[in-house]
Amino acid sequence: MAGRAGGIRAPSLAPRQLQAAAERWRALAASAAPEVWALDFDGVACDSVGESSLSAFKAAAKLWPEVFATPEAEARKEELVEKMRVVRPVVETGYENIVQIRCLLEGVQPEEMLKSWHELLPEYMQRWGLVRSELVDLFGSTRDEWMAADLEGWLAPNRIYPGVAEAMQALMQAHEVYIVTTKQARFTEAILRQMAGIAFPLDRIFSQTVSGRPKSEVLAELAQRHPGAGAYHFVEDKFSTLEKVAAMGEMNHYRLYLVDWGYNTAPERAAAAANKRIEVVDIARFSQLAGASAPAAAAGSQPR
Repeated sequence: MAGRAGGIRAPSLAPRQLQAAAERWRALAASAAPEVWALDFDGVACDSVGESSLSAFKAAAKLWPEVFATPEAEARKEELVEKMRVVRPVVETGYENIVQIRCLLEGVQPEEMLKSWHELLPEYMQRWGLVRSELVDLFGSTRDEWMAADLEGWLAPNRIYPGVAEAMQALMQAHEVYIVTTKQARFTEAILRQMAGIAFPLDRIFSQTVSGRPKSEVLAELAQRHPGAGAYHFVEDKFSTLEKVAAMGEMNHYRLYLVDWGYNTAPERAAAAANKRIEVVDIARFSQLAGASAPAAAAGSQPR
């Protein structure tokens, strides 16, 4: 009994047991740490297709007054906006709306645009002598002028999807939340503030419109900012974007979600559901993930 100090000696742990205990401790600590949530904006938080289409019409009237600043074009505005809603799932960046609306005016069918937009866009850009940076500036300045002249009129065609504002507020209270979007930051901030009552910091809005940075690059930067986060989440409405991120091994730490109320199609949602890296979520599931009460009604997809 020599060497015992009158008490019961704690059992020694083997190195493997020590490692397992340390891993459990780290997992417990991570589960209590704030998480990183990166959210797309158009199609996730905001249905902006009405405003973006009308802004595109106004911009097109400046760029091609002989085509759009006419009684004939004005008479077709409502028809064009409805067609723009149909083709919205293929838009990557806002300036493309200007090219789309002229294509539709000149007879390109929505079905053709849905199938071949990524080939049609450069073709028509070249045909009409368009420069991306100039269209970005035109689209932004047109919106700025509309906002300055009639803020309520600019906001009116936008809407926040039901239940999303409450989910975002719940996330912001507990976690690190960012917006990663192709929309210019000042418009994103204005819509959240005016229509959702959310004061979202501008420095947490990453806009790709000018920078052209892929969203995966922004996600990697956010992970570097928060190396000890409890988890990493990316919420999108574009399947093509999520598919690219899902295929990148360095993004395996991100949990990926496709919302079922945004600008995507039934085949895209089916493809996402078949991808083991992507979870397709409705507003009730998103609210659950965010720690918010589920809304009485679903977020309500637009007819597809």
